[in-house]
Amino acid sequence: MIETDHIVSDRLQVVPFGERHLTPSYVSWLNDADVVKFSEQRFHRHTLKSCREYWVSFAGTPNHFWAVELRHDGNTHIGNINAYVDPVHRVADVGIMIGDKSCWGQGYGSEAWTAVIRWLFNRAGMRKVTAGTLACNAGMLAVMEQAGMVEDGRRVRHLMVDGLEMDVVHKALFAPR
Repeated sequence: MIETDHIVSDRLQVVPFGERHLTPSYVSWLNDADVVKFSEQRFHRHTLKSCREYWVSFAGTPNHFWAVELRHDGNTHIGNINAYVDPVHRVADVGIMIGDKSCWGQGYGSEAWTAVIRWLFNRAGMRKVTAGTLACNAGMLAVMEQAGMVEDGRRVRHLMVDGLEMDVVHKALFAPR
């Protein structure tokens, strides 16, 4: 895991995930059916131990695991972003979770997403950033579209959600040449 400077936007800072973020509140997000409704995490029960193991798995890799914090509210932890980096091809696959439901619908996901993508292009030297989500995840699709991402593939009827077959939509954004 490459240590980074804080990524700062108007209302947020995105910082390397650390021990202080490993809290019962964070674990509760991952066990909340609403928060993980469109995530494969919905099939797992999480504990402080499993969350610590996930965090530690980033050590010694080119990948990133960040906490999203409110800048003007005591740096309150509201969610996480990860980036799985392929340094050879300079591609990063990004995922986000705004776990604090009181922060939903306020544009924090888009703000953090855009700031991280900008950092991946400008500071980490990525040439392409990708992401995927279920076709029924309107919120995530909106975040990706607001960032300028375009469809980069689709896995048709790939996963099941509430008994229905669902496409997985892949989107991408390329660094300016």
